[in-house]
Amino acid sequence: MINVAYAQDAAAAAAPANAGMHQLVMIGMIFVIFYFLLIRPQQKQQKALKKMIADAKRGDEIITTSGLHGRIVETKEEFVMVQVANNVTLKFDRSAIQSIKGYEADAKGGKGSKKAA
Repeated sequence: MINVAYAQDAAAAAAPANAGMHQLVMIGMIFVIFYFLLIRPQQKQQKALKKMIADAKRGDEIITTSGLHGRIVETKEEFVMVQVANNVTLKFDRSAIQSIKGYEADAKGGKGSKKAA
């Protein structure tokens, strides 16, 4: 009867080492899932936004991050001049551009293009 009790105790002592390995594998799997569901899509979105901002040119209708709608009348390396009304032109950093009307990025994150209206 005592031998049976010792046998059960030895099996219970071996289980935690195996359980620790399973926990590490689960944490690794959770990280992989987070990477593919959250981190990677966000990186693609940021890359597409940078490409769109770099492709902004004179005549494009834009929306800024503050919600202002206008048309680009002049571009420089770091900023754009945006006409919001007749005789009203504002200077914005390129990073303030949220979207360009009719701009559609390639699904592969490559070249962007103007969508046909």
